[in-house]
Amino acid sequence: MAEPQRARPKPTPETQHFWDGTKAGELRLQRCDACAHVYFPPRPFCPSCASRKVSVFKASGKGFLYSYVINHRPAAPGFTPPYAIAVVELAEGPRMMSNIIDCPQTPEALELDMKLEVAFQQLDDKITLPVFRPAKG
Repeated sequence: MAEPQRARPKPTPETQHFWDGTKAGELRLQRCDACAHVYFPPRPFCPSCASRKVSVFKASGKGFLYSYVINHRPAAPGFTPPYAIAVVELAEGPRMMSNIIDCPQTPEALELDMKLEVAFQQLDDKITLPVFRPAKG
């Protein structure tokens, strides 16, 4: 029997630009044209001032480890424990949940405030996920 797969996000018209970006190797965020607030997750209005005048832009892909938990339970299909469920604070300000790769999944290796950079993990021909790894240099 085939091993269960990781759950796939379902793009919507409001989030399609984000998924098109990850497929192209870009982390795309939105900025409010009225108040300049940068936000994630994608939505058609600014969560700060409710303006619908928003723009999509390519983010730097840099950030730092804000928080994490290491999961040791084998309950989630598509994941091999232990693995980190992380909150990454992006250089542009928003925080996003993701996974950390290319790093031991231990408290000794996953230091809060460590510099991270985005990488992309292709799940299938439609979905590519942003994940993060320790920044080089």
